[in-house]
Amino acid sequence: MITNRHDYDVIVIGSGPAGQNAALEAASRDAHVLVVERESAVGGACVQYGTIPSKTLRETALSLTTFQRRSGDVYRISHDSQLSVCSLMKRLNDVVHAYQETTRRSLEFASICRTWGKARFLSTNEVCIEKITGEKFIASAETIVIATGSRPRNPANISVDHENVLDSDSILSMSYLPQSLLVFGAGVIACEYAATFAALGVKVTMIDRGDYPLCFLDPEIVSFFVQQLESTGGCFRGKSDVQSAKFDGVSAVKATLAGGEVLKADKAFVALGRVANLDSLEIDKAGLSVNERGLLNVNEYCQTSVPNIYAVGDTIGPPALASASMEQGRRSMCHALTGKFREGQGSLPAGIYTIPEMATVGLTEREAVQKYGNPVVARVPWDRVARAHITASTSGVLKLVTDPEGEKVLGVQIAGDSATELIHIGQMAIIGNMNVDVFVNNTFNFPTMAETYRIAALDILQQREILRGSATGRTIFPTHVRSEIASGI
Repeated sequence: MITNRHDYDVIVIGSGPAGQNAALEAASRDAHVLVVERESAVGGACVQYGTIPSKTLRETALSLTTFQRRSGDVYRISHDSQLSVCSLMKRLNDVVHAYQETTRRSLEFASICRTWGKARFLSTNEVCIEKITGEKFIASAETIVIATGSRPRNPANISVDHENVLDSDSILSMSYLPQSLLVFGAGVIACEYAATFAALGVKVTMIDRGDYPLCFLDPEIVSFFVQQLESTGGCFRGKSDVQSAKFDGVSAVKATLAGGEVLKADKAFVALGRVANLDSLEIDKAGLSVNERGLLNVNEYCQTSVPNIYAVGDTIGPPALASASMEQGRRSMCHALTGKFREGQGSLPAGIYTIPEMATVGLTEREAVQKYGNPVVARVPWDRVARAHITASTSGVLKLVTDPEGEKVLGVQIAGDSATELIHIGQMAIIGNMNVDVFVNNTFNFPTMAETYRIAALDILQQREILRGSATGRTIFPTHVRSEIASGI
């Protein structure tokens, strides 16, 4: 029975990264906001099955491999074949609690109302919320945000049993670390888990229809990932179509490919996309419907076909990264409450938490060629960086893309340890419309990985002066730049 009714300015359905940031943006503009979450704590699937748990396991794997490498193999790490996955994630509860507490405090500080329950639309401005106690109430608002996230998509031809054939909701529940693992898919989730388990000593085989993994990244960065996977004993099988896969009932998962080849492994992990959590929302009562991919279509402001309803995060599809979802939440509420487009578009970074990491911001070389014709590009292998040698992390590269004059920073792509941190230097340069000279004319701490930007900028300056010299017949460098180039810095 519906007991009462409450009115708000904004209702946000879902409390993952997209929902949180939509709510906080709306509250910062003095809106009266309600966040509806199906779980007892805030955070959504990001906390239970996604970003937090997977990155916690990855950090353990990274620590183990880094320790051995940085000790110069003086200390060697061996893996117990019966090692449980949960034993590698003993800090998970602390990490989850800290994240949830920080989020709760942020929402509370912003005076955002929260309720625990399931929401379904009654109209374009009303939702019915059923609390865990069975009590129901109606909430109405001028603006509603759908941020309900997604769940794994499990094709009918693959028998996911959550014990031997797993998806991203069950992969971390394995009772022990397998000796071999088949990974179906080549997107972000597939690559992150493949790299993590390979680093833990598991023989990983990635299988996908596409030619390469992570097709939205710069091909050079993707090649780096594949090489690193192979260096740990893993492999990528492109142009391969899985016809069927299931546990044989005895000891192995068998996957049959289109050509009849059969692959076997202890376990299999299915990462073939995700399905938006829209089923129970009764969106038709709000005048909405999903597209052929089961997603909601939105415009550049994340506004659906119903003007007062916005959709963000996994409900609208790729890139489906936490950072992108956060930006979508903020952007949607900026538009809903001010009618303006949020500044900073085009500078959104993407971070892929493989081992080592990969990150990108701005234009790739291919995109710069399409837009500008002939960009000036510098590539800096990390074996040119002192800090990389100190930390035994010389396997990496930074790629700096500038305009055809070699002046404005257009994009940065990085592969290697701490790539997701280093990318923000390039992001700020793009946002600030900076000249590449800023990396040369200012001082970096030494030794640091950030110096890679300076080395790349020196390379750009050298190319730029050669281009200018070919037109004037001479090449002139500032004295301090000439000396650094000559010394090979």
